[in-house]
Amino acid sequence: MKYLKRKADAFLLNWKSQSDRLPLVVKGARQIGKTETIRKFAAENYESVVEINFVTEPKYKAIIENGYSASEIIKLITLISPEKELIPGKTLLFFDEIQAFPEIATSLKFFYEDGRFDVICSGSLLSIQYKHIASISVGCKMDYPMHSMDFEEFLWAKGYGASAVDNILDHMLSGKPFTDIEQRVYSGLFMDFCVLGGMPNIVSKYIEQGTFQGSLMLQRQLLIDYESDVRKYAEGLDQAKIINVYRSVPAQLAKENKKFQYSLVEKGGRSKDYMGCIDWLSDAGLINICRCMSFPSLPLKGNTDGSKFKVYVADTGLLVASLDDEAQEDLRANQNLGIYKGALYENFAAEALIKQGYDLYYYKKENSTLEADFFIRSANELIPVEIKAGTNQSKSLRQLIQSSHYPDILHGLKFTAGNIGYSDTVCTFPYFCMFLLRRFMQQQSFFK
Repeated sequence: MKYLKRKADAFLLNWKSQSDRLPLVVKGARQIGKTETIRKFAAENYESVVEINFVTEPKYKAIIENGYSASEIIKLITLISPEKELIPGKTLLFFDEIQAFPEIATSLKFFYEDGRFDVICSGSLLSIQYKHIASISVGCKMDYPMHSMDFEEFLWAKGYGASAVDNILDHMLSGKPFTDIEQRVYSGLFMDFCVLGGMPNIVSKYIEQGTFQGSLMLQRQLLIDYESDVRKYAEGLDQAKIINVYRSVPAQLAKENKKFQYSLVEKGGRSKDYMGCIDWLSDAGLINICRCMSFPSLPLKGNTDGSKFKVYVADTGLLVASLDDEAQEDLRANQNLGIYKGALYENFAAEALIKQGYDLYYYKKENSTLEADFFIRSANELIPVEIKAGTNQSKSLRQLIQSSHYPDILHGLKFTAGNIGYSDTVCTFPYFCMFLLRRFMQQQSFFK
């Protein structure tokens, strides 16, 4: 299967270029492409690569029997497998699936101090499994959160280069509308991406075949695997409740008011009954949490109501895969989103924001229709971001900008099914532009 270019490729090269590089821990949910990305980088940049998978090769868990020093671990690796070649200064030691053996993370401090070998660790559920380790080499490792593919990586996979991405950004910065063919092509690609999601294996098969054939089966198997992970790794929590919370997300998002409600998980369900379940799923990389602001003003952090939040699936393709069979057929054949239209676009927006490094915040005023789907900030402004299922006007966005009650809000952003539009206070973009929001904010003088 052809390797798909990832943004992590450039990060890994930059990491290797640093003379005083720390051991690296690549974190993220299963099947997002961590192992293949690291293997490709390793093969192209090291004379020797020693890969140890703690799930398929549990015998290597014995390598810390004599302690965590680099010398002792190397000695035991070569005792177990004398054919493994560890050349000082030319070897990458790749510990994979370390969620099955999180204790190995304690050794990273000693590998850093030793300095003879580069080390990369990878695994899923690492935020959860780290809690079992007495020492996790604080200050002697670097964490890299990896996600499934974003829309830009999907465009690369489809054969579009940097010029296509630059063209989209140029339209955003200039306010020049897309031509009919640009709008049609990019919107079609965006819809395909929403249905497929960003799991590299699924995207690869879609590109090879030119159809969605088999993608739903792969997605649903991955959902089964995620639930198996809950049963395997969720210690000290009610595993059934975690699974029920995850399964409830599509129904939560189909509501007009998308605030997460425990009563939709279980009749009469309350927050205290599900303590820790939401955090577990977030730490596992399966969901994204959007926190409700107490009031729409700066700063963002620390200005939230802990009892109110929305939950999105981390990969929109998996949200689509969790819908009923009738919706699947209509969506894949006709791209008809039905009642889930707003939910899917909003979920994609949350996913795109997270993949650009934003945290998620929203606002809904009690006993009022005033609300905003998301907020980001510039140096001096709080900026509401609205995701509209159609092309209609946003009354709340206008009110937030014009009212003297919200002095931090001067401009807004809106993403719709339509084309680009600029007014004095609001920039409107097609959905497919969402992946470029951070670059737009960095370059557009409108918000400076």
